[in-house]
Amino acid sequence: MKNEEKAVSNSLYSLVSLDEFKAIMCIDDREDKLCRFCLVTSTLSIEQYCKRKFLHKKYFETVKLSDSSLVILKEYPVREILAVSIFNGQIIEPEFYRPMIGNDYNEEMPFELLLSPSLKPFNLTAIKVIYWAGYVVNPHPCGFTTRSFCEAKTPAKAIKTAASMPQIPADLSAACLELASWNFNRYKGRRVGMSGNIRGAGKDGEHFEMSMPENVRQLLEPYRRKML
Repeated sequence: MKNEEKAVSNSLYSLVSLDEFKAIMCIDDREDKLCRFCLVTSTLSIEQYCKRKFLHKKYFETVKLSDSSLVILKEYPVREILAVSIFNGQIIEPEFYRPMIGNDYNEEMPFELLLSPSLKPFNLTAIKVIYWAGYVVNPHPCGFTTRSFCEAKTPAKAIKTAASMPQIPADLSAACLELASWNFNRYKGRRVGMSGNIRGAGKDGEHFEMSMPENVRQLLEPYRRKML
């Protein structure tokens, strides 16, 4: 798992890989810095707009408990629950909680844990949950985001691991690509903050542009966190 953490920390924080973006945009290596900047800022803008994180990483979350035994984790899709504990550091063993995943479950539903009724006498007010969640960008068949950790795995383990990792949906990837290319063209055209000339009343004028194109907003709508 440490190797996986290292792979995630060293990768580009983007919903689209650098190589894929350059290939689609027909950009050479001289523009790598600008490409990286546009991909990362576009991904962060998308996460801010959707009010949630998307990229695969380890999360440390404190969840306040109510009268219900149901615990809803903030980030999703969840790949693996690493540990559940109380604030004195005592680990809650897996037999005292279970994931609520039915036949109709999909990755874009918040992940729920059901705590065992046997925990009620302890009057817990909150628990700490450590888990892996989020999508990965073009994972190598071994299941990691880079090739460097593949050789130690057997083929059977590699297939099983890769299958368990949720990959970025096509429309979410397309939204990042659209936004990154839009920003790239603005920077190259030196039109940052302005969308161009408008002809009206016989004069040329400038106007401030929107922060995100409408087609990108439409692609992101299914992924926005629903605020209750």
